[in-house]
This record gives sequence, structure tokens and C-alpha cells, in this order.
Amino acid sequence: MTVHLLGAAEIRALAAELDVTPTKKLGQNFVVDANTVRKIVQVGAVGPTDRVVEIGPGLGSLTLAVLETGARVVAVEIDHRLAARLAQTAAAHGVPEGALTVIDADALQVTELPGEPSVLIANLPYNVSVPVLLHFMETFPHLQRGVVMVQAEVGERLAAPPGSKVYGAPSVKAAWYGTWRLAGTVSRQVFWPVPGVDSVLVGFHRDAVARGTEEERRRTFRLVDAAFGQRRKMLRQSLSAELGGTSAAASVVLEAAGVAPTERGEQLTVDDFLRIARA
Repeated sequence: MTVHLLGAAEIRALAAELDVTPTKKLGQNFVVDANTVRKIVQVGAVGPTDRVVEIGPGLGSLTLAVLETGARVVAVEIDHRLAARLAQTAAAHGVPEGALTVIDADALQVTELPGEPSVLIANLPYNVSVPVLLHFMETFPHLQRGVVMVQAEVGERLAAPPGSKVYGAPSVKAAWYGTWRLAGTVSRQVFWPVPGVDSVLVGFHRDAVARGTEEERRRTFRLVDAAFGQRRKMLRQSLSAELGGTSAAASVVLEAAGVAPTERGEQLTVDDFLRIARA
């Protein structure tokens, strides 16, 4: 059975039928170009044996491109109208029964995914992209790899190495789970409505071995937030509240962890922060 992708005119007609006007609040910018959704699937290396979770399928353009490979998809959609219509759209475009499961929910509230998908694919709105990604990486350890389309500024932060200008708390927290890389740019013109920002693709692979325990993760993330909350200050100052209450006490812990108290958060790797948490 051949799956047929959505075209720009059909996407607009679907939106009109459902009385859906793309909203800034939900960050809805629908992809209307078949080549772009196929590119995302290609970057994600999705194949017929994969189980995929898609966050925010919208009207289904990327969903159909994933299903075209023969993969099974669990789609999580916050807009009730879009969630209710997606299965019908898929069936009308050649998707076999049982290949698509739709979850009508806020992605930030989802704690279970049927079939334990190992691949994540998403076109994420910029205002929730980092919280949603971190929630899924934390909650679903069976997610091994994937590709997300995000605002360029967000994507650059996720993939940034220590010491770069855009390296920050999202960079460190994402690195806790694995490696992240910029995997391509996306033209504004493939969206409806056309957004005021550029977009990029970010690919990730989860590390084979977990970095630390859940308690260590929470402790590490608190240190990361403290360090980047005062990113211009030395660690002995920015982390003093977390490490004993004074700069002197913080310095003792930092030195025990093998980290210079005069460093700043932007110079540390996730493993440096973990060492401090353990110390």
C-alpha cells in the first residue's frame, strides 16, 4: 500500500474544514512541503522496522512521511481537533490500519507511550521545545535516537559545545542523555504561516550507558541552573548557595571535584557538573 503525502492546498483545506487557524500560542507553523518532511525522515534514518513517536503532528504532513517508510507511529497532539482528525487523514492517504496511534494530550504531561518507540521525530514550537525534549528524554529511556526541527537559536544551543557563546543550561542538560548535532537548515518558506524565525534540524543519539542515577541527575541539573543563572560569576560564587553557603565552602567542593573555583559554568562539560554533584 502506497502512502500519499499532503500538499499545500490540501493542508489549507484541512485547516479550513477543522476551523483551525494556526496560533502563536501553540507555536503552530505547518510544514507544507513534501521534500522537507521526507528530508526530516531521511535525517532521522527511519525505516520499516522502527517504532516512532512524533510530538505535535498537527495536520499530519510529517506523520505521513514517517508512515510512508513503513514505520509504526505514536503521535502526541495537544490540539483536540487535530488529534481527532489525524487517523482519518492517515487512512484516506493509504496508511494501513494499526500503523498509527494518536494520543490526545499535552506532551509535557505524557508518561506512557504504547510500544516503547525508540525513535523521536518532531517539529517543535520554539516556546516549549527544550522542556518537551528534556521531559521525553528523562521519561522514556527507550528513546535511542531521533531528529527534531526547532528554531535555529534553540537548535544551536542544544548542539553547542562548552566554551561557545550559545552554550548554556539546555546544552548541558541535553548532553546528560547523549550527543546532539546540527543536521541541516530549513527554509521559512516551507511553513504555513511563514514564521519570523529560521529553523534547523537537530539529530541526537542517546548514550549507551546512563550517565548517573536519577538523584544525581536532579542534583546536577540544580547546579547547572545555578551556574547559568549567574553565568558571568565564577563557580565559587554562582554555586555557593548549593555548595555550603559560602564561596570558601564551595571552593572546597569544587577542588575536590577537580574543578577550578575560578571557572565559569560555560567552560564546564556535563561530566564536570556531575563530578561536582558527586563531590
